[in-house]
Amino acid sequence: MNHLPAMEDARLLVGIETADDAGVFLINDDTALLQTVDFFTPIVDDPRRFGQIAAANALSDIYAMGGIPLTALNIICYPTKEGHLDVLAEILIGGAEKVREAGAVIVGGHSVEDKEPKYGLAVTGIVHPDLLVRNSTARPGDRLVLTKPLGTGIVTSAVKANIVPAELQEAVTVQMAALNDRAARAMRETGPSACTDITGFGLLGHALEMARGSKVGLIFEAGSLPVIERAPEYAALGLIPRGAHANRCFIGEHVSFEQDVPLALQDLMFDPQTSGGLLIAVPDNRLRTLMHKLAEYGVYEARIVGEVTDELSPGRILVRAGNGATAE
Repeated sequence: MNHLPAMEDARLLVGIETADDAGVFLINDDTALLQTVDFFTPIVDDPRRFGQIAAANALSDIYAMGGIPLTALNIICYPTKEGHLDVLAEILIGGAEKVREAGAVIVGGHSVEDKEPKYGLAVTGIVHPDLLVRNSTARPGDRLVLTKPLGTGIVTSAVKANIVPAELQEAVTVQMAALNDRAARAMRETGPSACTDITGFGLLGHALEMARGSKVGLIFEAGSLPVIERAPEYAALGLIPRGAHANRCFIGEHVSFEQDVPLALQDLMFDPQTSGGLLIAVPDNRLRTLMHKLAEYGVYEARIVGEVTDELSPGRILVRAGNGATAE
């Protein structure tokens, strides 16, 4: 496959080179423009909830870069010739609700006739250039914090098998629709080294992008990972989405697991997440402050999950079985 042509401009602060969450373009000394786009097929049956989840997922890229979302454009693919325009309206209402919750506005969009519905947003935000957070600036000695539990792909696969209780389905739907705004606020006020959000490539896929871009190694403590209730049980039953298998095939050679890391936890680390949490690399001397602020802003499921190291080759990830990540 041919590589995309390089975009060279002194005002382009972040392009495609480090697979970061959004592109960043310098407007002036005090303002940089953030731009991102994301859309996908329905992950839940309720169209309004689908719209909320897809919007939260797209907005997350702005939060991961330390920015504030300003405007959004709807992107919709839908079989309008088959009718059911009330369903389309519910999707768009759900998306608008999340954009409004984020303090941004929808300014337009584009639709395409398609047999399979798809929805998402192109989002524009801003950040002060000095406060920009990248995925490629983690440093040895940083601690790693994950702000949402893992397992959305596995649980939604289990939903299709009709074995997930209604209350757990609702809890996972609420998690996927939750904005990362409060986690991002805590991060901005702490001063992180790096950040990325965890979506389709899973925890290990996005962590690998951080490790490669930063030229460091990462160590995760599997026992410290926040996971959705019953997700390990469903993984042990083999209810693994195709995306998780694809992620393992694509990045597995860069990851080493200690022998006693359960296979179910490995699968959860490869599991593609929909509107997952932020993975934040923070200097050790700011870790306690970050965890305090996350709790203060209601991000109660955030966990310390590992560390950044120069004792591994750059771009390597080691997963230990332990449960020793604490804020001292």
